[in-house]
Amino acid sequence: MNQSLNRNWLVLCWNVRGLNAARKWDSVKNKVLNSNCDIVCFQETKKDDFDQAFLRNILPPAFDERLFVPSVGASGGLLVAWKSIFFAGSLRFSCGYALALDFTSKHNDNSWTSVNVYGPCTPEGKREFTTRLKSLNIPNDEDWIFLGDFNLYRYPENRNRAGVDLNDIFL
Repeated sequence: MNQSLNRNWLVLCWNVRGLNAARKWDSVKNKVLNSNCDIVCFQETKKDDFDQAFLRNILPPAFDERLFVPSVGASGGLLVAWKSIFFAGSLRFSCGYALALDFTSKHNDNSWTSVNVYGPCTPEGKREFTTRLKSLNIPNDEDWIFLGDFNLYRYPENRNRAGVDLNDIFL
């Protein structure tokens, strides 16, 4: 393979815990700039819309494409934004807790699916979420990346407060 066709793409994945406060916008934009990323995946945006005017507050101008899942009330919300000079992106599926996009590199035609996740917090939601993820039919010849905040933990010591729900671990 010709090594000159290879490129590493940088993805910033971040639970921003809300984007409605103007005092956060400069910090978010600076983090995106400093990361030198090509794709951003935000979780828990707590926003129900992302127009181009708002995006200029939180992202550099090169991020000119986006898809989002609106928040439900004051919780949730997902945003994926990318630089269209590098990628073509199209929606594969979305639901309240996941936003999946098919990306194709304009640099070398490599393609993959990215799934940005903000997992539900309720026991019922967690069961539905994990059941849906387990039922995805991912062909062996496709590249997928799952990233985000799953709101699950694998080991009791991963929990940041007291109390362990073994059902979360078994999910």
